[in-house]
Parts: sequence; structure tokens; C-alpha cells
Amino acid sequence: MRLLDPVPTPYDPLEWSKLPLPERGRLVCESWALQGYGTPPAVYAFYALKIGLLVGLWIWACGLSPALGGVAEIGAWWLHPIAFQKAIVCSMLFEVLGLGCGSGPLTGRYLPPIAGVLHFLRPGTTKLPLWPRLPVLGGHLRGPLDVLLYFALLVAAVLALISPQPGIEQFLPLVVLVPLLGILDRTIFLAARAEHYWVTLVCFVFARDWIAGAMAVQLALWFWAGFSKLNHHFPTVVCVMISNGPFTRFRWLRRRMYRDYPRDLRPSTLATILAHCGTALELAVPLAFLAIPLGAPPELAMALMLLLHGFITGSVPMGVPIEWNLMVVYGAFALFWAHPEVSLAALGPPWLAALLAVMLVAVPLIGNLWPGRVSFLLAMRYYAGNWAHSVWLFRGDSYRKLDRVTKSSPWIHDQLAHFYDRGTAVGLVGKVMGFRLMHLHGRALPQLVIRAVDRFEDYEWLDGELVAGLVLGWNFGEGHLHQEQLLAAVQAQCGFEPGELRCIFVESQPLGRGTLAYRIVDASTGPITAGELAIAELRTRQPWALPAAGGDHDPAGM
Repeated sequence: MRLLDPVPTPYDPLEWSKLPLPERGRLVCESWALQGYGTPPAVYAFYALKIGLLVGLWIWACGLSPALGGVAEIGAWWLHPIAFQKAIVCSMLFEVLGLGCGSGPLTGRYLPPIAGVLHFLRPGTTKLPLWPRLPVLGGHLRGPLDVLLYFALLVAAVLALISPQPGIEQFLPLVVLVPLLGILDRTIFLAARAEHYWVTLVCFVFARDWIAGAMAVQLALWFWAGFSKLNHHFPTVVCVMISNGPFTRFRWLRRRMYRDYPRDLRPSTLATILAHCGTALELAVPLAFLAIPLGAPPELAMALMLLLHGFITGSVPMGVPIEWNLMVVYGAFALFWAHPEVSLAALGPPWLAALLAVMLVAVPLIGNLWPGRVSFLLAMRYYAGNWAHSVWLFRGDSYRKLDRVTKSSPWIHDQLAHFYDRGTAVGLVGKVMGFRLMHLHGRALPQLVIRAVDRFEDYEWLDGELVAGLVLGWNFGEGHLHQEQLLAAVQAQCGFEPGELRCIFVESQPLGRGTLAYRIVDASTGPITAGELAIAELRTRQPWALPAAGGDHDPAGM
């Protein structure tokens, strides 16, 4: 197999694309279970090179500070507070440029492999303002003000990186610009990983001891990430990750993730145990760090942390948050290992403590209780599998109307045409359907598709993540980016006729409730139906299966 060739599907992709949904879903899910996405080996080199670019940028920026040094002296300065501050700025810059998570083939980006800066600096591209009807700051198309403020953010980040000893003069512009850009386009706010980097920058500017503030941010990341996995969704995440991991390519191991491959692709007992162990590990990490001042050995906390992030990074999950995981690991060393004597009580002033309580406690809690109101990123519900998502169904070749939208990336099949024949391209894009169906929330889709369209075979299925990647210039599992607001912006530019574009929007499961809410919308005529589906019933289904007669809990639907 050539380095750029994906693993061939065990079926003819062109014939597969003509099949009814249940049969198509069964084949692609069976394929995912043993092949994953079928990623070509060279793709992993792309992500390794990006890691090298990020680290190289950070080392270069640190070399401009006399208090630090060059590569030869890195062992003496890599945990210095200035080095950590520059790492935060460097990582945020990397992400907001589109070079971090949401880039490359594992997020449906082939040519170009990034968007970000190519999209955010281009007038006329689509955006999602916080208040769409607001004069000047609203609207669905990027204007000169949007481009200017985004460029100012990039300049401010570079100025902070080249400063010998960055301080309030360098950090304050970033603190102001990130939320301002979020009002203009919430996509950029999320792309900057504001729940982590922006909150930490606020601590740099206003905290009496910013190390204490940065510690609080990092502890919240670990805690809420673990807390959000206390559900029935995470075992399916473990299955999908192991079936796709570059270091878990053993067929016997992948088969054991499922109850009875290929007849029953629900998570096995082993997968469920691994999921519970992973959740316990993620919750144990912040507890172990909090116990250090009480006499617990710091080596234990560091070992647990490295085990957690080593598994995540080694799995190279879809969405590829590799740079972010690297930053979290580095933060553990630069904060907790280098400064075990710092107490969270040293944060001050009181108003900043209140702000952190809102960002690190209240917002994540609201995001778990009412997930439709808060991004899963702001709620810190990382890779829990309990995500809002969508499917966009284009009738015939109506997807070509997306060519009317100003964007930095062409239709995904057109991107793949530069590398592969039509069959290979269809096989790769089809695997995204398998990825979605294999998660617990994806089992809702077969029955929702037959409510959305009369004849599925007449429609092109495209996951909302890929739509957001094309139209918004960024995607990273945030289903709220490709719901009604984006559909309205697309319709305003494309003018789909009734029935040409139908969208299925599925919300996350709220904490303490046993249902998923959904909506089906026509781009031209508006809402078609809405309702809820019972999680308990979804757990009994195969990923591709329609519900048994009388087994569909739909209190508010058709």
C-alpha cells in the first residue's frame, strides 16, 4: 500500500452509495469496527510535523527572552513562568490560525489541509455572530471590521511572543480582542480555545498570583472532562477510538470492543470497563494534584496525568486535539510540578475569583444540565461522546449550490479528486457516516432520516461537521455551529428549493435526563418536526437499525 492510499473498504463504495440507509449503515459500521477511518500512513506524519512546528515556534519565541535561552539550555528554562506564558499565547495563536485541532484529513480537510486564517481573513465568508440582527456587529457575512479585528488578534499574539518579558501591555489586547471577536463570530472564539487560553490570559493580567489562576483553569479542564463522561455514551467513544487508533491495529483487539462482531456492534463488557477506567482516571488526575499540598507525592499525580494524555494522544482521535493535549501536559509540569507550593487561595482579587467561578464552575455546570445553551467546549465536555450533531441531506446535485458561498475549501469530494479516484473518495467520505452512527447518539439517525426525506437514495448525506468545515472555516465537534443559524446563512446565499436540503439537528443528552432532543428542518420551508428519543431504547439498537415496532419513544414528534 502506498503511503497516501487509505485502507480499501471491504465493499465497492460506488455500489454502496446506491443502497438503502440500513444496509449502507451496516456495511460502513462493520468496516469502521475493523478499519477505522482507514487513514493513510502519511497522514500521521502530517500531524507529527505540526507538533514540531508548534514546539519550534515556542522555542524560537522563548529564545527572544534573555531570562530564558536557546535550545541548548532548554533543560534549565523550559518550566520558567515566561516560557509557560509564551506557550499559552503560542498555542492560542496556533489554534486560531487553524493549524491546531480541526485541521488535516482526520477532520475532512484535504486541500487545503487548514482553513482558519484562509477563511477568517477573507471578506465575504460566512460567520456566526452572537447577535445576528445587531447592526455592524451582526449579519452572516464577514466584513472589513471582522477581518481587521482578526488581523489585530494575530498581530497582538505575535507581539506577545517576541516580547522579551511579556506583561499586561502584551496580554491585555488579547484579553479584549478574543471576546470581541466572539461577538462578531463565535466560531473564532471557540477556535481560540477560549475556555482554556483566554481564561488563563485573564489570570496573567489581573491575578495577584497568576500561577494559582492557571492551576485553577487546568484543574477545571480535567474535572469537567471526567465528569461529562458519567453517561452511557463514553463506551461507544472507546470503541470508535480503538477501532481507529494507529497503535491498536490488531483485529483481535478491535473485535473484542464489540459484543459479537459483526452481528452486534454495541460496546462489549471490555469496552465498557475501559470506559469506566478512563473516566475514573480523568477524575483522579485533578484530585491527585489537589492532594499534593496535603502530602501526596507529586509523582503519582504526574504519572496519572501522563497515562491519561498518553492514551489520548496515542489514539490520534478524530478532530486531532494533539496540540491542545500537549499544552495540557506541559502545563502540568510548568504549574504543578514546578510550583507545588502555590495555593489556589493566592489568586485574588475577589472579583477575579468570582469570574473564574463563573467560567470554571457555573458555565460547565449549565452546559451539562442544559447542553443546548452552551458549547461543549465551554462546558469542558471533551470527547465524552455526548455531542450535539447534525446531518445535512442534499437532494441530487443540489449541493452544488454551495459553490455560491465564498469559502476557502471546495466540496469535499472535489478536494479528494486531487488525490484519488471517485470510488476511493466516496469510500473515505462514507466512513464519516460510520463514525457518526457508531456513537450512541448516532443510533438516532436511521429513524430520523426516514422522517426527513421520502427516499434516502435520492439524497447526498453530509455530516454537519464537514459542512461547518467548508462554510465556516473551522469545525471541532461543536454541533451548535451547524444548526439553524448556519442553515439560515447558507439558505440566504444559496436559495435551496423546498425539499432540496433537509437537516437533522440532534442535541446532547442533558445531565439527569434520559432523552435526546431532535429537530428536522427544511432549508426553504423551515421546521418539519421535533421530538425526543429515549437513550434506553437507543442502547438496545445496532448503529444502523431502525426501531422495532412500538419501540420508538417520541413524545413530541410526528
